[in-house]
This record gives sequence, C-alpha cells and structure tokens, in this order.
Amino acid sequence: MFNDIGPLELVTLVVLAVLVFGPDKLPKVIQDVTRTIRKIREFSESAKEDIRQELGPEFKDFEFEDLNPKTFIRKQLDNDDLGLKEIRNGFDLKKEMAEVTDAVHGRESESSAAGSSSAAGASGGAIDMTKKPEKPEEDRPPFDADAT
Repeated sequence: MFNDIGPLELVTLVVLAVLVFGPDKLPKVIQDVTRTIRKIREFSESAKEDIRQELGPEFKDFEFEDLNPKTFIRKQLDNDDLGLKEIRNGFDLKKEMAEVTDAVHGRESESSAAGSSSAAGASGGAIDMTKKPEKPEEDRPPFDADAT
C-alpha cells in the first residue's frame, strides 16, 4: 500500500503527526485510525462474500481484481483456449525485419532464399525489386533561377 514512501517522507509524516496531535494524543489517534481501517476491511470482505453468495456456484472462482480492465485482458490473453501463445511464440520480429531489410537491399536471407527459389521456379523468374534510375525528360525547359 505504501511502497513508494521513502524513509525521509516517513520521518516527515511522523514529525508532522506529533506536531499536529501532540505526543499525548498521538497513541489514541493511531489506535482510532487502525480500528477504522480494520472495520473498513471487514466491511469490504463481508460485502465481497455477500456478492459471491448472490452470484451463485457458477461464480465461485470470481475475483474482484478481474474487474480491473488490465487484469481482465491479461488473463484472457494468457488463456490457452484461444491459441494466442502459439501465435505470439511463432512470430519472430527480428527475423521478419531481417527478411524485409534483405529484400529492400536486394540480398537474399537463408529462409527467403529457399522460399524464393521455389517461388521463382513456379512463377518463371525472380521479381526485381530494386529501384531503377529514372530517365530525365528532354522535353522539360531548362531551369532559369532569375525568372522565378
């Protein structure tokens, strides 16, 4: 609950509490606060149990943390019924990017070399993806910097 409070902040809070409530009343205030927190926790636990009883036996594994959208989506994506783990594990981004880079630069990678040789035999030739230089048009008038 208070994982992000450092030691200096904790000392500051204790000094502030002593100054506000005084050393005589501070133990009584701490007892009242802990008693209130305990009652709130008991109330929330009893409310959770009442909701679970009202939902019935089909929701016996229901967790209220699942109502958090991030937790719900994470739990659904980790579900093996959908087969998403196989898809995620089968997709290698580095390999795909290397193949795209090799295709752009005109090189052949190991996996694409085997695939392109079978594809080249089926289509009758390899596709040339290199950029060819454009021929300049002779019909264009010369550029005159003074005229513009």
